[in-house]
Amino acid sequence: MTDLKHRMAKGAAWLILFKLVERGIGFISTLILARILVPADFGLVAMATSVLAGLELLGAFSFDMALIQNRNAARRHYDTAWSFGLAFGVFKALLMCALAIPAAAFFSEPRLEGVMYALALCTAIQGAENIGIVAFQKDLEFHKEFWLGLARKLAGFVTTITLAYLLESYWALIAGVFAMRITSVVLSYTMHPYRPRWSWQAAGELFNYSKWLLLNNALIFLNNRGTDFIIGRFSGARSLGLYSVAYELANLPTTELVHPISRAVFPGYAQMAHDLPQLRQAFLQVIGLVALLTIPAGLMIGLLAEPVVRVLLGVKWLDAVPMIQALAVFGVVRSLHGPTGSIYLALGRPRFIAVLQLIQLVVAASLMFWLVPSQGAVGAAWALLIGASTAMLINYVVILRDLHLQLTQLVAVLWRPLAGAVAMGVALFLVEPWRPLAAGAGQQLLLLLLLGSMCTLAYLGAVILGWIGAGKPDSAESQILRFATRRREAPPPAPAAP
Repeated sequence: MTDLKHRMAKGAAWLILFKLVERGIGFISTLILARILVPADFGLVAMATSVLAGLELLGAFSFDMALIQNRNAARRHYDTAWSFGLAFGVFKALLMCALAIPAAAFFSEPRLEGVMYALALCTAIQGAENIGIVAFQKDLEFHKEFWLGLARKLAGFVTTITLAYLLESYWALIAGVFAMRITSVVLSYTMHPYRPRWSWQAAGELFNYSKWLLLNNALIFLNNRGTDFIIGRFSGARSLGLYSVAYELANLPTTELVHPISRAVFPGYAQMAHDLPQLRQAFLQVIGLVALLTIPAGLMIGLLAEPVVRVLLGVKWLDAVPMIQALAVFGVVRSLHGPTGSIYLALGRPRFIAVLQLIQLVVAASLMFWLVPSQGAVGAAWALLIGASTAMLINYVVILRDLHLQLTQLVAVLWRPLAGAVAMGVALFLVEPWRPLAAGAGQQLLLLLLLGSMCTLAYLGAVILGWIGAGKPDSAESQILRFATRRREAPPPAPAAP
C-alpha cells in the first residue's frame, strides 16, 4: 500500500507539473492575445465552443474512466471505446455543420457560421485518437501524459500567437485548436504501440458503468458552459468575452491544480475501495493538500483583481474585475469539491456525483435567469458561486457519512488554510487607507507585487503558527516540508565478501 501511495503522489506531481506548465502557457497566451484581439473575438469563439461542448455530451460516457476502474479490461473493451470515439467524432462534426446557421441566428452573430464549420473539422480529427494512451493513467505512467500534453499545448500556442500577429483575427484562436487536435492524434499513435480495431463487442459492459457518467458530464456542461448561452443571448459577444477571460483567470490557480490531483489519485482510490480506513486516510491527506494550495491562490486573485487586470490585461478589461472577484471564490469552492468525486467513482457511486451537479444547476440556473438580464455577466458569476456553495454543503455531509469520517477530522485539516485566508483579507484591509493611487504601468506592477507578497506572508505566517500551535501534526504542511527538505541519501555500502 505504501508503494501505491508513492506512485499516486508521483503521478500527482507529474500532472500538477503539467497543469502548471499548460496553464502557464495558456496564461501567457491569454495575456498576449488580450492585447492583440478584442473581447468580442473571445466571445465569438466561446459561443462556438459552447455549442461544441453541448454536442460532446451526446457521447460523454467517459469510457476512459471505465477502463481505469475495470482491472480486467481486455482488448475488446479498448477497441469498443475507440470505435465509439471515432464514430461519434464524425457524427458530432456533421451535427456542428447542421447547427451552424441556427446557432448564428440564435446569437445574432453571422460570423459564427464559419467558425462552427472549422471546429467541425477539428472534432472529426480528434475522434481518431488512439485509445491506448488510457494506459498512461491506468498504469500511473503520468510522465508520458505530461510529454503528450506539453507537445499538444505548444503546438496550439505557437500557431495561435503567430497567426494572431499576422491576422489580428479570431481565426488565430481556431487555428490553434486545429493544431492541438492534429498533434494529439499523431502523437497518440507515436507514443503508444496499441493499434485499435473496429469493434462493438464490449458495448454493453462499458455503457452499463458509464451511463451515470454521461448524466454527470451533461450536468457539468450545463453548470459550466450553460452560462455562456445565457450571457451570449442576453448580453452579447463583448460581455461573454469579458466573462470567458475572467473565468479562466479566476480559476487558473485553483481548479487547474485540483484536476490533475484528482486524476492521479483515482486509480489508487479504486484499489483502496475495499479498505475504508486506508481510503479515509488518503482522502484526508489529499483534501488537506488541496485546501492548503488552492484557498490562498484563489482568494489572492479575487482580492487583487483590479491591479491584476490593470497589469496583465489592460484597462479595456476593467469591466471583468467584479466577475473575477466572484469567480475566484467560486474556484475555491469548486476545488474543495474535486477530491470527493474520485471517492464516489472508486466506491462505484457515480450517480451521486450527478445528483450534486443537478443541485448546483438548479440553484445556479434559477438565480441566473433572474440576475443576468439586469446585472449581466456579474450576476451569472454570483449565481455560479451560490449554486456551488449549496452543493458543497450537501456533498460534505454525504462524504462524512460514506467514509465514516468525523467532522473534527475534516476541520483539523481545513482550519489552518481558512485561518490563513482570513489573515490575507485582514492584511489588505489594514493597508487599504495607505494604498497609493498608482497611475503608470510600472507603478501598478510594483503595487501588485507588493500586495501579493504581503498576502503571501500573511497566509504563510498564519498557517505556520497554526501548525506549530497544533503540535506539528503529520498533515499537508509537514508533507510539503518533508518534500522541500528531502535529500537523496546514498545507499548503504554492500557488505564485504567473507
